[in-house]
Amino acid sequence: MLANLADSAPIPGLTIIVVANGCSDDTAGIARSFGAPVEVICIPEASKRLALIAGDRAAQSFPLIYADADIELGKNDVLALEAELRKPGVLATAPERVIGLDGCPWPVRWYYDVWTRLPNVRGELFGRGVIAVSEEGHRRLRALPPLMADDLAASLSFGADERSIAPGARVTYYPPRRVADLLRRRVRAVTGVAQIERTTSAPASTQRTSLSDLARLARDRPALLPRLACFCGITFLARARARLAIARGDYTTWLRDESSRAAAVSPDAS
Repeated sequence: MLANLADSAPIPGLTIIVVANGCSDDTAGIARSFGAPVEVICIPEASKRLALIAGDRAAQSFPLIYADADIELGKNDVLALEAELRKPGVLATAPERVIGLDGCPWPVRWYYDVWTRLPNVRGELFGRGVIAVSEEGHRRLRALPPLMADDLAASLSFGADERSIAPGARVTYYPPRRVADLLRRRVRAVTGVAQIERTTSAPASTQRTSLSDLARLARDRPALLPRLACFCGITFLARARARLAIARGDYTTWLRDESSRAAAVSPDAS
């Protein structure tokens, strides 16, 4: 992503803040090699929340665009996000999601064939790896409590008339390359939703997939039935595996998926 944003013709006024949080590789050195406008901050803790706080402290102006390391975003996408936030009433926006499924096994592809068709997934800001906020939108995010599902909580912080999917902005989002990693990611998602629902200071969650959503898909797209069966099986396993963490109140164990990160940095990923 840095190569797309920090080449010889950078966006005027754009500052890119890279927070290397507990990295044991040469992430910081690679980021510094791009020179201006890239600013690199290193923190010892492998914590996304602390990385976001460190980035916030270094940011000097608005809007702010938060982007995960394992996505692809270009200059035109950044400009489209900025333009969307200039519209009256828009406090938060995100790009259209493009799923990079090349190289994924069929259960992963089938899962995302269903997931991307769910109404809340299509219209909400979560699960994109990017969110852009105005100054007022940023105040909303700063008021959130520490939560595992931070992107979901961010999306839930804005009403339907305050958030949007920016026309002309696209992000390539890389799913897991292994079924085991998909399960780990889904267990984390289930646990994160449960934490939001149990935290009184968190925004109200409406993000559980309902049987009516799946039944509607089956009715409207009968060809999806085998994929719906795969989706339901993975969802059932993820919820079963998440029960222990939820029962213990363990909302800090981060089940990391390395396969999607590897896909994002591979030469063929873009």
